[in-house]
Amino acid sequence: MRYVRVIWKINKPEHPFEILTEIDELDMESRKVHVYQDGHRERADANNHDVDTELSYEPFPSIDEINQDPQFVASAMSQDDFEREWAKT
Repeated sequence: MRYVRVIWKINKPEHPFEILTEIDELDMESRKVHVYQDGHRERADANNHDVDTELSYEPFPSIDEINQDPQFVASAMSQDDFEREWAKT
């Protein structure tokens, strides 16, 4: 597994500004957390998803690919950091 934090430089309250993703060995999302400006969080995994958060059916792009789009800043994160964020939702 690998873990990626993406900051979305968007100023729209209906969109998450932070996206935290657990990615499996096939580059598919296995868990995801969306963090919104108002502080609420949503999450998704293979069995459950919240209203506006679900797993993608497409392979997850590399950090370099994500960072080519100036509206995003992606970086690796540790499993421990991801688990702490997952537990908050």
